[in-house]
Amino acid sequence: MRHTSLLTLCLTGVLALSACQKSGDAAVNKSLKDLNVIDESNLSSIMLTAADPAEAVTYFRKASADNPERLDLQRGLAKSLVRAKRPTEALSVWNKVIANPKSTNADRVDLAEAYIRTGSWKKAKTTLDTVPPTHETYKRYRLEAMVADSNKQWKKSDSFYETAMGLTTNPGSVLNNWGYSKLTRGDFKGAEQMFTEALSYDSKLFTAKNNLVLARGAQRNYVLPVIQMTQIERAKLLHTLALSAIKQGDVATGKGLLKDAIDTHPQHFEAAVTSLAALENNVSN
Repeated sequence: MRHTSLLTLCLTGVLALSACQKSGDAAVNKSLKDLNVIDESNLSSIMLTAADPAEAVTYFRKASADNPERLDLQRGLAKSLVRAKRPTEALSVWNKVIANPKSTNADRVDLAEAYIRTGSWKKAKTTLDTVPPTHETYKRYRLEAMVADSNKQWKKSDSFYETAMGLTTNPGSVLNNWGYSKLTRGDFKGAEQMFTEALSYDSKLFTAKNNLVLARGAQRNYVLPVIQMTQIERAKLLHTLALSAIKQGDVATGKGLLKDAIDTHPQHFEAAVTSLAALENNVSN
């Protein structure tokens, strides 16, 4: 009787130990899985910001193929394709994300951006119209402004740009877009003010520098603005100013600016040399 009780007790202990071990293994596996998810999230963040766009596409394509249920990896693939300047491919991925019941309004805004990058303005507007007005983000209103610009709805675009400005701490990019909008309308003075303000927030924004020179050139002001610029940037801006002058019939001024651009550039400035050669050839003919 004692042997039977002892055997039962031993079996019970073994089973309990086995159950505890399985429970412990499950807990360890879950912890490791959670840790892997955290590590992957950190890696995904790095891939979307610091990694080479092509490498990011490769990473997210493989990761999303291995984990087709992971919506975050599909988002990563779509965003990395946009970064890699492959918006047409990004569209198909974004549409798959949108089809998922767990997709968000932010996903729809990103889809609209991909449409804009492919020049599909009507589809971009249709997509943005599906986003409720309660989703108030800088990106949403910047895109709304750009769509309004494409339709020449200037009052609307001004309102959207103003709203977007209030939703970011660094409005340099949106001010540059707003300035380009005014440039398109022929409001060169207003555009110049916008580009100057954009550079006050981000002095390295070369697009705004180039646009500023275009706005000044359109007013026949062929003097470079007093802004921070490298020697190469100065040469490029002189080239832009020269082309602006030539376009408006101020050929002699344009020719002088082209020579300045060539002399300023620290290396061989192929674009300016070609422009000057073409100009002199036309004059001689």
